[in-house]
Amino acid sequence: MRINYRVILSVIVVVFLAACENDSVKNSENALSGKLVVTGSSTIAPLASELALNFERLHPSVKIDVQTGGSSRGITDVRRSISHIGMVSRKLKDSEVDIIGHTLAKDGVSIIVHKENPISSLSSEQVKAIFSGKTNSWQSFNGSGEKITVINKAEGRSTLEVFLHFFKLDNREIKPDIIIGDNEQGIKLVANNKHAIAYVSIGTAEYSAQHGVAIKTVGLNNIEASTANLINGSFPLSRELNFITQDKVSDLAKAFLDYSLSAAAHKTIKEFGFVPFNAP
Repeated sequence: MRINYRVILSVIVVVFLAACENDSVKNSENALSGKLVVTGSSTIAPLASELALNFERLHPSVKIDVQTGGSSRGITDVRRSISHIGMVSRKLKDSEVDIIGHTLAKDGVSIIVHKENPISSLSSEQVKAIFSGKTNSWQSFNGSGEKITVINKAEGRSTLEVFLHFFKLDNREIKPDIIIGDNEQGIKLVANNKHAIAYVSIGTAEYSAQHGVAIKTVGLNNIEASTANLINGSFPLSRELNFITQDKVSDLAKAFLDYSLSAAAHKTIKEFGFVPFNAP
């Protein structure tokens, strides 16, 4: 039997070209383009910006604009269709049934002081006394006798809501010397004031301290404020970090959400000091 190699070769070429054509169609169908606007929590924003940058590298025709302004802005913007995705650094309330939460990670809220402040832990009652103005000197904590500079978060910030809820305080009870918006402001102020105290995201605080910023986290009720204790569940002051959307989202928004919630994003989430929500 004579083998016609020319016919066999022609068949192989046809099959190869058909496969290439199918791949081309598939890639065309999966090609993503357009712009997303993401607004809200300043705690989540640096992470969201990095996730967005990684996603843009995978999809060069996509542009993602990440803007801060607080969790309240994230909720308002999504409700008004000003942004495609909102950022909310707390669990959604029962009254917020009109929006859909997509939990990215778990974070904690930590008290921070200047790195030269010798205190390592405070009790819940001591924190309440400091922030309510009942104790306004460091004398009984580190012996310095210097006035405590109390830094509080502005209304509309989820970190404030989490802080008030945990310590069972009303914001009117807080006696601040300075009111701030985002975590970076609080970290910068504490790094430049040896007598200041504030509360910020554990992930953000750890990241800053590891990169030479002159702050440190303070334990709560003798439990170290650390990512490790968030993972093992021992640190009590924790919260969810959420992306939020309306019920129906565009294909582009869904693709970015899927990427951000996938195992591919876990390394980035951990680099920012957060604990991936759906990690094994």
